[in-house]
Formats: sequence, C-alpha cells, structure tokens
Amino acid sequence: MTIRAQILKRNGKNEFAILSYEEFIKVQEILDNYADLKALRLAKDKEKKC
Repeated sequence: MTIRAQILKRNGKNEFAILSYEEFIKVQEILDNYADLKALRLAKDKEKKC
C-alpha cells in the first residue's frame, strides 16, 4: 500500500501527516488486523505453556 500523505512542518520539522479519509481507513484496518494477529499469537503461546 502506498500512502500519499501531505506533511506539515512546524519550525522546519515534520509535525503532522494528513491522509485522505480512504487512506486513513486502510491504515486503521491494517493496524486492527495486526492487533488481532498479535493477540492470537499471544493466546497460542499461552496454550503451549500450559
């Protein structure tokens, strides 16, 4: 996925990234999927230890 963010600077340093709403939703879905996979992996690791 390519993100086309507009970067806003403050005092010459990158401060904010502006995304289109569509890109924001895609990023949010990716992060949610990552969190779900991480939780699943942790649950499987706990099962193995028991």
